[in-house]
Amino acid sequence: MMSIITLTTDYGLKDHFVGALKGKILTEAPDATIVDISHNIDPFNTAETSYIISAAYSSFPKGTVHLIGVDAERNLENEHIAMLWNDHYFICADNGILSILTQKILPQQVVAINIHDRLTVDATDMDVFKTVACHLAKGGLLNVIGREIKTLKPITDLQPIVSKTGDSIKGNVIYIDHFGNVVVNITKKLFIETGKGRPYEIAIKPKALKTILPNYSAIAQSGKFPVKNYEGQNLALFNEAGYLEIAIFRSNPATVGSATSLLGLNYRDTITINFLPAD
Repeated sequence: MMSIITLTTDYGLKDHFVGALKGKILTEAPDATIVDISHNIDPFNTAETSYIISAAYSSFPKGTVHLIGVDAERNLENEHIAMLWNDHYFICADNGILSILTQKILPQQVVAINIHDRLTVDATDMDVFKTVACHLAKGGLLNVIGREIKTLKPITDLQPIVSKTGDSIKGNVIYIDHFGNVVVNITKKLFIETGKGRPYEIAIKPKALKTILPNYSAIAQSGKFPVKNYEGQNLALFNEAGYLEIAIFRSNPATVGSATSLLGLNYRDTITINFLPAD
């Protein structure tokens, strides 16, 4: 049975690249099911790619092959790799993209792809990834397309930092979604482990947030006012992927405004959660 092949790239959709990549996959594996995760990653943005992949992969069945075409050039620093992790396959450059996954669960197998000399001299990086993806989707083994390696390059950029006293976590904005909501690289797990039930506040202007809600609509559950009255209010929650998200309730970047426009939050900005002494 042919596996699903997902595509995550920074190619955008204006040019021919995504369509051509799908055509190459279908030429080699006509029965493949191809699913787009995103083609609007900011160019070469590995932190954003990591978040998108970690948020999306678990929605797919085991055995899915995830082709990641971001910062994919093979060079002296970044090998091409394929990884079996949590029964999913991932193909990308060894540029730190996968370390967000491997921090949680160890890989089952990782190989440095070594089929480049088997392809034509004008083969692109995506031709290599396409060939590997089709091989794995057909049930092929990792050992056939690469030599086993034990370590992956870690992401050294944009890591959350817990203070030495344990009284704060500093994170960074790693993603801004279609609604202008910002995702911070502070996980619910890290928040619970560091906070130990203490009161806290998220230091953002104009006013710190002192509650992380269970979901968006919880902001209006007091019943005192109609839901519409809460439009435009700031809120924080842990999203489906388990990351801190700062949002504007029912934000519309064109009308109400959004977290990024109203709060001035942009990619890489620092967000701090301060834990307060228990009452």
